[in-house]
Amino acid sequence: MTGELSAQVCVVGGGPAGLTLGLELARQGVEVVVVEQSDHFDRSFRGESISPDSVWLLDRIGLLDGLRGSLLEVRGMEITDRGRTVLTTDFSRLPYPFPCPVELPQPVLLAALAEAADEHAGFTLLRGTRVVELLTDGGTVTGVHGVGPAGAVTVRAAVTVAADGRFSKVRELAGLRSTRIPLGRDVIWLKLPFPREWSSDTYRVRIEGEHHGLFIPTYPDQLRVGLNIPQGGLRALREAGIGALHRRLDALAPECAQSVRTVLHGWANTTVLKIFTTVVPQWSRPGLVLVGDAAHTLSPVLGQGVNHAVVDAVALAGLLGPVLAGRAPGEPELTAALAEFQRGREASVARSRDLQLRQEEMFARSRPLAMAGRRALYRIVDHSPALQRRILAGVYYQLQEQALRSAHGEPARTGTPSSRPVPRGH
Repeated sequence: MTGELSAQVCVVGGGPAGLTLGLELARQGVEVVVVEQSDHFDRSFRGESISPDSVWLLDRIGLLDGLRGSLLEVRGMEITDRGRTVLTTDFSRLPYPFPCPVELPQPVLLAALAEAADEHAGFTLLRGTRVVELLTDGGTVTGVHGVGPAGAVTVRAAVTVAADGRFSKVRELAGLRSTRIPLGRDVIWLKLPFPREWSSDTYRVRIEGEHHGLFIPTYPDQLRVGLNIPQGGLRALREAGIGALHRRLDALAPECAQSVRTVLHGWANTTVLKIFTTVVPQWSRPGLVLVGDAAHTLSPVLGQGVNHAVVDAVALAGLLGPVLAGRAPGEPELTAALAEFQRGREASVARSRDLQLRQEEMFARSRPLAMAGRRALYRIVDHSPALQRRILAGVYYQLQEQALRSAHGEPARTGTPSSRPVPRGH
């Protein structure tokens, strides 16, 4: 598509945040154009872990039933340190409507969101289109210039949303300041056949000294593995040869020793994710707002990236929809809605970030006394179901915990998705 389009909202980025926002706004009668740089949804190693709150939201917006044939429900988590299990969690026993996270291939989720949104006349998805410039009128963003398969594209909109990820180009173009906090490590991701000795409904964290690995069941029958290495340490590991990676896996998960040698003959089937968190003090400026990783990049620990992306989208749609539906609001109304979005979501993101940073510090301990303290702390949590629930409520169940409180007459927090039941498909 070439030429010029007009919409009430232009969303840059067709990931979980952008497509969920597009769907939720289109359902409210808002005209939305989603601009996506890729021409496909095939995104390996990205965003497959869906937290319980997002599972709950997917049910509320009417998509969960259609996705059930393509997901794995995870009922537990197990942390092993120096070969001994120090913490186990049974998600299924927690008192929430949707207590279990799920593993869902991101291409399946994105296709379902796009298909549902495409049922609405006001929704347009531009694939293979790269944003190169923001349109402005004075200090207000009024849309984007892009380049698509057929040439130049201009999208004019009352609100432009940056949902273009951790390296957000739109954030940069908008001049919104961000601070990147490196966490001292990178992660090598790879996939293996699932070990016969393991059940496929459990997250496993294996720790040996300062090294750790995440072992995540992946639909339909594979194991996604994330191994920590020192930041910038890939070159040294590769120079040591693929056998060094085999030995690292042997130490953490001997159950995988045979399969890793069968399928991992070189580095082509691995990918490296640089680990950092990004703090953005201001998520908006007139006519523009950031969501998801563009507003608050988190680490992979506990799978919070997709969770906060989906929650952001539903929260922002709940604020923008009533302002935009059926009319042309003034700039003060839009600016107030965007500011309210950040006020409502910032504390929740900060809680997840703080928990992740504490967990990252625990994983990185290398001195004997510090490692002994880590094991002791995990055992304390393991023996206290109440403490486990308190910790998990702050990261996996913020919305469902809020819904339980609201059911007992406590007020809902501003800017977060309403705990009031939403009819399937609105």
